[in-house]
Amino acid sequence: MTIQVNPKASLQVLNVGEEKTPVIVIDDFATDTGSIIEYACRSVEYGPDTMSAYPGIRGKLPRSYVVAVLDSIYGLLFKAFAVPGNLGLKPVNSVYSLISQPEEELTLAQCVPHFDSTSAHYIAILHYLNPGDFCATGLFRHKPTGFEKILGHRRDRFLQSSESFIKMHGLPPQKYINASTGHYELYDRIEYRPNRLVAYPGSLLHSGLVNPEVDINADPATGRLTANIFVDFS
Repeated sequence: MTIQVNPKASLQVLNVGEEKTPVIVIDDFATDTGSIIEYACRSVEYGPDTMSAYPGIRGKLPRSYVVAVLDSIYGLLFKAFAVPGNLGLKPVNSVYSLISQPEEELTLAQCVPHFDSTSAHYIAILHYLNPGDFCATGLFRHKPTGFEKILGHRRDRFLQSSESFIKMHGLPPQKYINASTGHYELYDRIEYRPNRLVAYPGSLLHSGLVNPEVDINADPATGRLTANIFVDFS
């Protein structure tokens, strides 16, 4: 099972936030997403992701799809994210994702924006699949520090500052974060659009702007189905 990349796809490279971080947005990425959605519905075993605090279920993407996606954007990743040419791409994880966790079961880490990695060249690639009015991916700024990305040299300060904020103001509400709060500012969003592929540094603070009535759905045929590929360069 594989996909055909659309030669007429629409490419944008955005510069988001005060740090002007590049974000790749490609609309109409594949000529047809039917086969990758059908595979998700018929051939995948889903379960919790032990590698992250993702609030839902995940299942393995077919290798042929991952290879096709990475082959098509390999050079673009180097260019857009200024990856040194002597580094090699290393896939870290490649999964289908479905938000399925009700708000009353969320942990603290799932109630605030998160980062995937503090590595300078770790990239998250996200392909929105199913049609539907599903939630955008929100980009957040940490108000106490002003950080939009949590790179290695910022991690300790970010964690210490966050802990101090919670001690002073209390825990966040046990709900999905989908707007600015006293702790985090929602400064941009990447809208959900079927067959839109986006890529951004894993160090960006981000979160799905989840509407529980719409986005919590564990059915790959009707839920907010995405294909997520995480890569690092070393």
